[in-house]
Amino acid sequence: MPVRQLPEQVVNRIAAGEVVERPASVVKELVENAIDAGASRIDVFTDGGGRRRIGITDDGSGMTAKDLSLAVDRHATSKLDDEDLLQIRTLGFRGEALPSIGSVARLSITTRNASEPHAWALSVEGGEKSEIMPAALAHGTRVEVNDLFYATPARLKFLKTDRTEAEAIREVVRRLAMARPDIAFTLAGEERAPVTWAAALPGAAGRLTRLGDILGAEFRSHAIEVHAERDGVVVAGYAAAPALTRANALGQYLFVNGRPVRDKLILGAVRAAYSDYLPRDRHPVLALFVTLDPREVDANVHPAKTEVRFRNAGLVRALIVHGLKEGLAREGRRTAANSGGSALSSFRSAFTPRPGNWDWRQSPSAPTAPLPSFEGTAAPAFAERVQAAFDVGAPTADVRIETQPVGDLVDRPLGAARTQIHETYIVSQTRDGLIIVDQHAAHERIVYERLKASLAKNGVQRQILLIPEIVEMDEATVERLLARGDELASFGLAIESFGPGAVAVRETPSLLGKADAGGLLRDLAEHMAEWDEALPLERRLMHVAATMACHGSVRAGRRLKPEEMNALLREMEETPNSGQCNHGRPTYVELKLADVEKLFGRR
Repeated sequence: MPVRQLPEQVVNRIAAGEVVERPASVVKELVENAIDAGASRIDVFTDGGGRRRIGITDDGSGMTAKDLSLAVDRHATSKLDDEDLLQIRTLGFRGEALPSIGSVARLSITTRNASEPHAWALSVEGGEKSEIMPAALAHGTRVEVNDLFYATPARLKFLKTDRTEAEAIREVVRRLAMARPDIAFTLAGEERAPVTWAAALPGAAGRLTRLGDILGAEFRSHAIEVHAERDGVVVAGYAAAPALTRANALGQYLFVNGRPVRDKLILGAVRAAYSDYLPRDRHPVLALFVTLDPREVDANVHPAKTEVRFRNAGLVRALIVHGLKEGLAREGRRTAANSGGSALSSFRSAFTPRPGNWDWRQSPSAPTAPLPSFEGTAAPAFAERVQAAFDVGAPTADVRIETQPVGDLVDRPLGAARTQIHETYIVSQTRDGLIIVDQHAAHERIVYERLKASLAKNGVQRQILLIPEIVEMDEATVERLLARGDELASFGLAIESFGPGAVAVRETPSLLGKADAGGLLRDLAEHMAEWDEALPLERRLMHVAATMACHGSVRAGRRLKPEEMNALLREMEETPNSGQCNHGRPTYVELKLADVEKLFGRR
């Protein structure tokens, strides 16, 4: 078959296959055009999930008649001053969106520039451009797309339900609205009630307001400001405390020079920054904005412009990790699930009072048989019988005011220890509430942070075992451990082969005390089975430290003395990230006195 030049309409439809994937792609391209035109308000309307109608109205600069005629031609753009594709400061720059949309749908554009006496209108149907006609419009641009993919019916078969397509459009508008809090957005359609996001004030406060409007009040209450800057690269935004997580990474919104992206480098950096705070199956919620010189990033590596390539990817990754870790450490106390809301919601009133004079004998739980008469019964005997009904056993440890002076401890962030219950939880009193501490989780974080600090300073101190401990395992597990022997040795765990299927443990970290070497090695082997060479050494070492910390911490079920409980609370106050253990579980829950009073109807 000879080589031939494709007709213009076919070329446009091929381009539309890359640019116009679904109705949400159309909305993205048209809203980006409105943003580039300097709009301060953008209204989006859809019908039928966008396949029947899409309408975008903005109050931007608009176009002259000459510009409008060129705008629907391929590769015609007003967003490049020259041919330098490394100096892109706008969201659009290829000049493909409008001709691509016009080749597969019925496109109409009405626009007015301030220099024109009136507006102008133009339509494109299946790639056929009409004449420019005078029209009525106060200012800005209005674009309507009807019967999407009518010229390429095969593409309609690949669209999902109207509801699904409408949700994809909503997600596109949400991301663009996050990137530009200074612009007011309205999203309406038959599939949903209208949603309006008002323009916010400039600066970090305005950004948080917009993020709160979109992601919800829960995100706003958990948000931690993130900022890091070096060599002209700025990482800013807000990240939720580890108390607010999702089961997937869809709650992570990333932007590069105002462009929403899904970049693997950034997602990997976020995962690394939260590795000390969250379980493996949970993901943080955040919105990060990376700003840098356009010459340092290539936005032209993906047809939909959803991926970018950094010239100095290592610097960007390091800044993201540093900014997130610094913010999480700064707001250490907020990183725990300290809000009493989740704890309070688990409480239920013991009874529901009835209107009027309530008689407890009418309760469903009241005995049906006549109650015995206590007439003539001696008061002491009655008191003993009543007290026996409430005798449910003493706490594991008791730290009463009379036996344990508290002084100013109640003014400390974690208060003064009062008791230990179930040999697992420490209950402390603060000036305005109470705190329940999981002693194992709390001490696990303390040991973990000590291990990290010791490794960074001068290495982990070791203790030589008088008699090496022999741990038997299958040969594959033994080989896996011995292959990582140097990494384990950096944490003070010295092992060597002891024949097939066995390992000899000769040294253990001093911080762990008398550790169960067998259990520790088996847990480490399970973690190592999931590693690959792509996992950075730092991450692998932190996995080792986390596992060791778990084995070296105070176990649940151990009875603590009053001074031990208070000492643990004081260490928590001095330890970074003590709000949760290194598996992501909260180490304590705080209940304000006002919340407790609400449970008893005092407020």
